[in-house]
Amino acid sequence: MLWGAAGVAALALLVALEVAARRYGQPGPITNQLKEVIFAPKPGPLYGGMALMTVVLSWRQRIIAAGVAIGIDVVFVLVRWAAGVKVAEGHFFGNGALWVMLGYGVIAVTRRTGRERVLLLKGVGLGLLLVAGRKTGDTWLFITSKTRPTVLDQYVATADHALGNPSWLAGRLLQATDPIGPHLLQVVYAQLAVAAIVVALYQLRHVAVERRFPSHHLVRTFLVIGLLGPGIYMIFPVVGPVFAYGPGASGTGGVHWAAANLWPDVPLPITTPHPMSYDQFTPRNCMPSLHTAWATTIFIHSRKGPRLLRFAGTFWLIATLGATLGFGYHYGVDLVAGIVFVLTIEGALRSLDRGWDRPGIQLVVHGATVFAALLVAYRYLPMEMARHQVVSGSLLILAMASVVYGYVRTTRLWEPTAVAVRQPEPQPELA
Repeated sequence: MLWGAAGVAALALLVALEVAARRYGQPGPITNQLKEVIFAPKPGPLYGGMALMTVVLSWRQRIIAAGVAIGIDVVFVLVRWAAGVKVAEGHFFGNGALWVMLGYGVIAVTRRTGRERVLLLKGVGLGLLLVAGRKTGDTWLFITSKTRPTVLDQYVATADHALGNPSWLAGRLLQATDPIGPHLLQVVYAQLAVAAIVVALYQLRHVAVERRFPSHHLVRTFLVIGLLGPGIYMIFPVVGPVFAYGPGASGTGGVHWAAANLWPDVPLPITTPHPMSYDQFTPRNCMPSLHTAWATTIFIHSRKGPRLLRFAGTFWLIATLGATLGFGYHYGVDLVAGIVFVLTIEGALRSLDRGWDRPGIQLVVHGATVFAALLVAYRYLPMEMARHQVVSGSLLILAMASVVYGYVRTTRLWEPTAVAVRQPEPQPELA
């Protein structure tokens, strides 16, 4: 029933976003996904989704699925080459993975019964949800740029004085390490989904043997973050320092939309903030930082893996935080909100899975309260935060730390405790 409800909710969201995008003359996520059955897609999400789907298959079936997907892609590439069809850079193949996922969906309905059908449909649904999630996110970002003509960057940038404007500092540090630093962090930032799939595949590695999914895994949190995060974008539209205070975006006719060209070389002055107009192309996708939320999710879910996976999860989190600030995509307060946001979601999903208890309810209520308080402070108290940097910055860190501490303490309470087995006392030998 839970999977069915999730499927219905996802379909309703896709339909709503399709209608909304059509109002602005653009195809929505459903149309874009259907196009990839024939037209050249971006291969990464499709093959990543197929990899997740194969966790329900045996190794023999996985090899066959991969071979069929590659074979279909070879046919598509040859046909496009023969027809002289030009494709976008990096969009050479990927149709085969989508065809394989759809094919296994048909097999589940027509050739499987009972638990085997349900398991295979879950695998197909998991893969397609990952693919649809990217299309949904792209449509969400398009809608934010069209429906929010003004942004609140001046408020967030002023509040960011409480943390010492870390994006300005990180931007200068990244420039000092050019070209190695920027190239490395760009790879990490762009390949976040790859890291997530690696951790998810490790968590789901026993599904084919146990014939069931684990109660909670990374993909669930990723999807919920992607579902709820853009809703916050609509409430709190922000474009980021490289766009609002740097060279990030220019509109038609060479119009520069930035309030000033300051990032990252000139410290931001403290001035009374106002909503500012911005173009209708740049996504309002800063508050909260979902890249931070997703990287934190990878870190959390890699903690029970082998040493290499734990190291990779830690590296990805640190590098992502550095990239979001160093490239000017986020303010420091965005990252604080992103960490609180994801820990609240993680706590809610774990509570939903194991049954709501008092510690779980307290964690979620506390996290949601802190997150709401952060947004209110950023919007209505930025000047006070900028004037009293030591006090307000300390309160920001303490508020975030309280949620981190609450999450760690609560999840440790949920961990099963090992009970020592009492050894039988030696019996005296009979004479």
